[in-house]
Amino acid sequence: MKIWLIIFAALCPFGALPAQHTVSDNIVPNPGFERYRNAPIGWSYKSAFFGQVMKYWFSATTSSPDVYGPDVKVPRDWAKKGFGEQQPHKGKSMAGLTLYGCTNGKPHCREYIEIQLAEPLVVGQTYLVEFWVAHLPRSLQINRIGAHFTEKRIERKTEEFLKVKAHFSEEKIVEAPDGKWVRVSGTFQADKEYEYLILGNFYNDDNTQTMAPREDCFNYAYYYVDDVVVKKIPPILTVPIKPDDLTRQTLEAGKTIVLKNIYFEFDQDELMPRSYVELRKLLQIMQENPNMVIEIIGHTDNIGDDDYNKYLSRARAKSVVFFLLENKILPQRLRYRGAGEKQPVATNNTEEGRAQNRRVEFAVVRK
Repeated sequence: MKIWLIIFAALCPFGALPAQHTVSDNIVPNPGFERYRNAPIGWSYKSAFFGQVMKYWFSATTSSPDVYGPDVKVPRDWAKKGFGEQQPHKGKSMAGLTLYGCTNGKPHCREYIEIQLAEPLVVGQTYLVEFWVAHLPRSLQINRIGAHFTEKRIERKTEEFLKVKAHFSEEKIVEAPDGKWVRVSGTFQADKEYEYLILGNFYNDDNTQTMAPREDCFNYAYYYVDDVVVKKIPPILTVPIKPDDLTRQTLEAGKTIVLKNIYFEFDQDELMPRSYVELRKLLQIMQENPNMVIEIIGHTDNIGDDDYNKYLSRARAKSVVFFLLENKILPQRLRYRGAGEKQPVATNNTEEGRAQNRRVEFAVVRK
């Protein structure tokens, strides 16, 4: 408890946290790293592995964060160094990050894990941000473990140190003796509608303090991470409704409206958590207009086979329909189809244009 209090005090630059600090939900999907896209196989040597295996999470650079959980086999050479001996804080899984060691020549000396939040942050709202850490016993212990929020996903093509400002970081060295888990916790007031959270060390080696807990320490710092939380702290601010918000659209037969911020797993028809902000608005519209009939239309870019794109766009439209059906919208009020790549709204020659073409719309069939 004493350790947690020291860390907590250092991470509250915007003021003390109220005793009754939250009534909101955690907006970090898969916060305990328990959900997998695919079963882990072997050990992580490439950045793509983390995102391919861990549901909703990914690496912000080409460094290679590690996955620990059922069926993960740590290579013998790394197991001899103690990697994988740590038990998760809760559940069966956790992540592992190298956070210091660039000047000592450590490959992947800065590793970062990134996730799209279930909803954008509200400007002016204060948030609780916390996660639990434990360090490799022979690892150096460091300070400056923290969090950075960003509006767009960071996808660097090198294993570089991210030169971005931490929105909060622990200023004291984070000690976790004897495999104990320590909570890193603080508050943050949003100044933009941030959509992504990145965890790591955003300070270079010269500006990071270290401590060796034993004589045979490695020359780098390695920490396990588990149970990540981002929650609103009261007073809860009202989310402003923008002029182009879905709930402010004029509804008339024949009109087609794009659903914004609908995301799917790569090359899949499973909806990402961020999608439900817009889908709940569509549900509200359907509930307020009990006689309205709509058609959901899926679209893709032109990458890939025509027939497959049509299939994928139809499957994604069907996923939106399933959401409405699960929320008691009658099936006779819903239709769906896939248009594939045949109705682009932007060029397919740029990534930005292709992103616009990958969309879901609904057409008002009858008001």
